[in-house]
Amino acid sequence: MFSKILIANRGEIAVRIIRACREMGVATVAVYSEADRDSLPVSLADESICIGPARVRDSYLNMTAVLSAAEATGAGAVHPGYGLLSENARFAELCEKCNLVFIGPPSGVIARMGDKDMARRTMKAAGIPVIPGSRAFESREEAEKEAEKIGFPLLIKARSGGGGCGIRLVRSKEEFPEAFDMSSAEAGVNFGDSAVYLEKYLFPAKHVETQILCDSGGRTVVLGERDCSIQRKHQKLLEESPAPALDSKTREKIAGYAVRAAEAVGYRNAGTVEFLVDDRNHIYFMEMNTRLQVEHAVTEMETGIDLVKWQIRIAAGIPLSFGQKDVSIRGNAIECRINAENPEKGFRPSSGKVTLLHIPGGPFVRFDTALFQDYTVPPCYDSLIGKLIVHAPTRVEAIRKMQAALCELVIGGVDTNADLQREILANPEFRSGRYHTDFLDRLEETRKKHDEKKPV
Repeated sequence: MFSKILIANRGEIAVRIIRACREMGVATVAVYSEADRDSLPVSLADESICIGPARVRDSYLNMTAVLSAAEATGAGAVHPGYGLLSENARFAELCEKCNLVFIGPPSGVIARMGDKDMARRTMKAAGIPVIPGSRAFESREEAEKEAEKIGFPLLIKARSGGGGCGIRLVRSKEEFPEAFDMSSAEAGVNFGDSAVYLEKYLFPAKHVETQILCDSGGRTVVLGERDCSIQRKHQKLLEESPAPALDSKTREKIAGYAVRAAEAVGYRNAGTVEFLVDDRNHIYFMEMNTRLQVEHAVTEMETGIDLVKWQIRIAAGIPLSFGQKDVSIRGNAIECRINAENPEKGFRPSSGKVTLLHIPGGPFVRFDTALFQDYTVPPCYDSLIGKLIVHAPTRVEAIRKMQAALCELVIGGVDTNADLQREILANPEFRSGRYHTDFLDRLEETRKKHDEKKPV
């Protein structure tokens, strides 16, 4: 086991990793930007070191600074969390060259799955259904010809990266040129790769992902699935498990495809295989996330398995102590992402001092956050400031528990999306479990029409 781990991340996920390490008796090093000097991870870690100014490219994405911090503090491994450098194959490769254990899959696997075009071809070769689409393009002219063959509507997606960046929905031929240029430019800025590929837009559909753990001995275990269809601009907002409206046969197929996907690439550590499921229960591979997911706590609540601890153990060469038959999915879990933004004002990001903080409590209620009283939410990072997770024996009870927890959550001084989360939970379509990926878009449209009818 490692004696010291450097955490190459910030915010709530850094706190989450520090807690797991502390329980395992492993020392931690927190890296931080100048904007995060007074953050909770800096206070909780055994050591901390500043790696640059506020901008992520000058600090958290500065590979040289992160690796230098690991060497200076004598860390034996690096945990990247999610986002930032977590799916950067080059960073994983540099860790390997510097004799640092990268807590995640091998760099070659990250590179292979990070190239979405290659990932699609790999899964197709493994006999896993993929969404009809194209190879990657850098030329708009070539892409336009292929778009006409695929037909509209379609999605333009960045070949590299994730997190919803570089994705555009194109409903007609006339929209294609501008959408292609915008998607390609966004991909170039965010991932250093402007190539994009085209994918048939499947609708109506659910976004369902399955959690896997793979050890170095080749054992793969599936830890259930999560429904991630509640999303805005391809960014997830609410996740739940088990995925409602799935029959047992479809659930078994998804799990089987996930195992096949892991075996096809020689996967190791924690990962997520994502699918679209249409109303006829046809399943299509979307992508593989070669990292810990933001919503991993949903699976932890469902299974009682600590994913972060197992990430660390697997990276240290420890085999899984359980098999598929030992995994039990119990009850229902829901996660609401709490973002510092104002849905009433076009989801405008919010920052400032937290003047009042009350965190919900009670049985099977969890709030993962880096907030504390008088903490100042900086304006320069992702808007996620916390994740509220609940677990209950049934879905109806889980929804009620989440509604109660949201009512109890108080974050003064910054705007949040807590009211929107309550609105989602109260919506009849959500309660039916038969919602799709366009749920939030239609909800926003309804709210706009309602606001237009209000007397001035």
